[in-house]
This record gives sequence, C-alpha cells and structure tokens, in this order.
Amino acid sequence: MIREYPQATPHGEIKQIFDDVFIVTGSVVMAPGIQLSRNMIIVREDTSLTLISTVRLDDKGLRALETLGDVKNVVKLGAYHLGDNNGIDDPFYVDKYNAKLWALPDMKHLQGLSTTNLLTPEGELPFKDAVLFSYETSKKPEGLILINRAGGILISCDSLQNWLEPDEYFSDLAASVMGKAGFFRTANIGPEWLRACEPKAPDFSRVLELEFNHLLPSHGKPIIATAKREFAATFKKFLKL
Repeated sequence: MIREYPQATPHGEIKQIFDDVFIVTGSVVMAPGIQLSRNMIIVREDTSLTLISTVRLDDKGLRALETLGDVKNVVKLGAYHLGDNNGIDDPFYVDKYNAKLWALPDMKHLQGLSTTNLLTPEGELPFKDAVLFSYETSKKPEGLILINRAGGILISCDSLQNWLEPDEYFSDLAASVMGKAGFFRTANIGPEWLRACEPKAPDFSRVLELEFNHLLPSHGKPIIATAKREFAATFKKFLKL
C-alpha cells in the first residue's frame, strides 16, 4: 500500500530528560485556526529507539533522531489522542524504519496500519524495566507506561497532562478556546479525554498505587520529582479521592 504522509509541522529540538529518555515538542493542526503542541517521548535501549506518541520531525530533526540510535518501535498509548488525527505520524515512522507498531487492544490506525505487537499489562514492552498501566473504565483504550528507574518515570498520552500555559506552538484561537475549557492547569487530567472517555475514579486510585516521581506527558511540560504528589492533589480536588 502506498501511503501519503503529512508534512512535518513546527517542532523543537530533542532534549534528554533522563539517561536514555528524551522528549521533543512539536505541533499539530486540529482544525482551521486550531494549532496546539504535542510531545514525542523517545526511549533508548542499547541502540534501539522506541517512539511514543509520534511527532514527524523535519530532515534536521530526523538526523538528530538517528544519531541517538535505530528506530525499532512505535507505541500508541491512547485511542483518543488528537481525535481524527490519532496516530497521524505513525505510518511515516513504521514505513521509513520498518518499525513495529505497539498498541492496546481494539485500537484503530490510519492508512491501513495494523498492530504488530499488542500492549497489555501482563505482556512485554519494547524495552526493559517497564510496565503498562491500562485504564479499565475509559470508553476508549488509554494507557500509561511506567519505567522503573530514576524513582519511576511515568509516560502518559491524553489522561495526564501538564500544560501550564499556551506555548509557542499554540495558535491564538487554540489558546483562547482551550484556556476556557480548562486545559492550562498543573498536573491536569486531560479535559477532553475526561469528557469523551468518562473514566471512573477507581482507575485514578490505581494510578496512585504506581511508584513514580516524574511524568513525561504527550501534552505539556515534564514534571520532575513531584509528579505523584501533584497528581494526588489533583485527583483529590476533582475526583474527591
């Protein structure tokens, strides 16, 4: 099947957050006049790279990515991520690097892609020292990956966010609309995901049973050292946990 890939949209440079764990912030146009930021998280094991919540990089960005290692895996953690644009850049990376596509059960993909490796809490992950958390009550599949090092590094898709304010990748209209919708809060539960997927409080109690200090979200700034404490406060305030 011949696929057409969306062009790269504006993005920043790849930044190392922990040993062998990196993040790059890019952008996506959701609708006319609505552009917002999104993150791709990169995990390296030996020379193999796993891309979580893919963001297509421009040629310079791809060269920088390739200096880190070889792209072997693409991971989709959320079925609602970016709405109709969910997984928009997965086909590019899967085809360019002949990468495996890891996804939760019942996830659909664009351009005829198929899951090659199923993500389940009991199953394997594309790198060691990690476990998958799956929201059991969400109407659409959604997960977290916990890397068991550095005190616990939690990687999220739409469920756990940390947009503090509109960044350089937001259009004015998106900033206005999303500000009114409650997106710009520290250690936030994704408002649109919460509305559409209707997860129940027990799932968030299970999140707090995980051992983590840090959050690398697909939307917003990383939270270093204080993530569990901040989300415990958020869950208590909004979910009465």
